Amino acid sequence: MASPLKITLFFCIFAIFLVSPITSKTHPLDSLTPSEFLLVRAIVTQSYPTSHHNLTFQYVGLEEPEKPLVKSWLSKPSSKPPPRQALVVIRLNHQTRELIVDLSKRSIVSDRLYGGSGYPLLTIEEQEAAANLALKHEPFLESIKRRGLNISEVVCSTQTIGWYGELKTKRELKVTYYYLNGTINMYLRPIQGITIVADIEEMKISEYTERDVPPLPKAAGTDYRASTITPPFGPRFNAAPPTSSGQRGFKFDGNVVSWANWKFHLGFDARVGPVISLASFYDADKKKHRQVMYRSFISELFFPYQDPTEEWYHVTFFDCGEFGFGIYAVSLEPLNDCPANAVFVDGYYAGQDGKPVRVPDVMCVFERHSGDVMWRHSEAEIPNQKV
Repeated sequence: MASPLKITLFFCIFAIFLVSPITSKTHPLDSLTPSEFLLVRAIVTQSYPTSHHNLTFQYVGLEEPEKPLVKSWLSKPSSKPPPRQALVVIRLNHQTRELIVDLSKRSIVSDRLYGGSGYPLLTIEEQEAAANLALKHEPFLESIKRRGLNISEVVCSTQTIGWYGELKTKRELKVTYYYLNGTINMYLRPIQGITIVADIEEMKISEYTERDVPPLPKAAGTDYRASTITPPFGPRFNAAPPTSSGQRGFKFDGNVVSWANWKFHLGFDARVGPVISLASFYDADKKKHRQVMYRSFISELFFPYQDPTEEWYHVTFFDCGEFGFGIYAVSLEPLNDCPANAVFVDGYYAGQDGKPVRVPDVMCVFERHSGDVMWRHSEAEIPNQKV
């Protein structure tokens, strides 16, 4: 589900590459911990006890303190940090509610019914449920059989339906299908000519349409996948090794990373994934750290396919706002995604039931020589010339 581009994200700040958080000392911008997710869940379900069976957690994340409060705390870190609060978006009785939960008070301090356009972040659970509904839909099974395809080789995904100016829309997903049978690259073999729409509020098929059967692309020559061969020359990264004493050039203090004259805070969020905050460097002339960035993250990644055919015209992926960079982040692999000297960090988000979901090794931090090539490009029309 989500965009076909399953992207492993990494950010770079000068010579350091990273892909999310660590936990230890309390910091106002620290991501919610597993115990805090459970506390939020308990507070919310206690407030809606009779509706617990149809209450879903669409998003749970840190309610960031106001910038002046954070700045004030930074000027005196020994003082009491701002209150820990969580922003919670739930679906209840076909409505969206936005809650602010104060963790120290153990109570909901704001409860607002959302009346604007659009719907909250999708959960993995409801997407999987929608796909399973379609896989059990008898007309679809009959169509697969008529086409001479094996249902066990069919893979499902979900897509948002788009918005075309309606005053009121349903919370629905389109279910799309792909055929493996000789390839792992499912997107190269779409099963077209069928439209299935699933109502994810009622959790039922709301539309089924079948048209002409276009030819299915062949699998030959499409089965590209990661090599299982270990390179004889070692890691493919030219990463800076630890010093002779075994010390790395950077260190963690809770979720704050210090390296050379740089310092910044790392966080992780279900919607936007990695978050870098309070980036500063030490100004030798002024003899103090000078902040150059307060908070940064990828706010959105938008893919409008713009193909006019029936199966594709509606495809306009909002990877953050609809599916969640953090929710769809995957574990990083040593020596493939990160070098041997990397420090790996886990990430957490709330599942549909509000319980914390752990994504192991979702981020890594490591040093890299500043002279390493990030990318290079050549033009076939200008041979032997690097651009």
